[in-house]
Amino acid sequence: MVVVVITLGNLKFYTVNMCLDITEKLDKTTEQINDILQPANTRGSLITTDSNSRSRTWHDNLTNGRGRKLEEFLISKQLFIMNEDSEMTTFQSTTGSSNIDLTISN
Repeated sequence: MVVVVITLGNLKFYTVNMCLDITEKLDKTTEQINDILQPANTRGSLITTDSNSRSRTWHDNLTNGRGRKLEEFLISKQLFIMNEDSEMTTFQSTTGSSNIDLTISN
């Protein structure tokens, strides 16, 4: 995880790049995101992440349990998924493809 705070006068902008480890419980990761965003509450923030979770909300073809939990967290924090529907997926390997890479903003 990398967090960068950009300050210009009284303005602060938070940007976070992270990978949500598929072997870790999502609750731990959402707590970390919450801790990072706490000081950014009324300021701008941008999160780019390999979510390792699937959801139709971010234009994947299915929703799994991790995706459902992440959806609920994002809604509770009033965060918005910036991904747009596209024929191209954000992740592709020999085992398949999906939309697990997200851009999130407040």
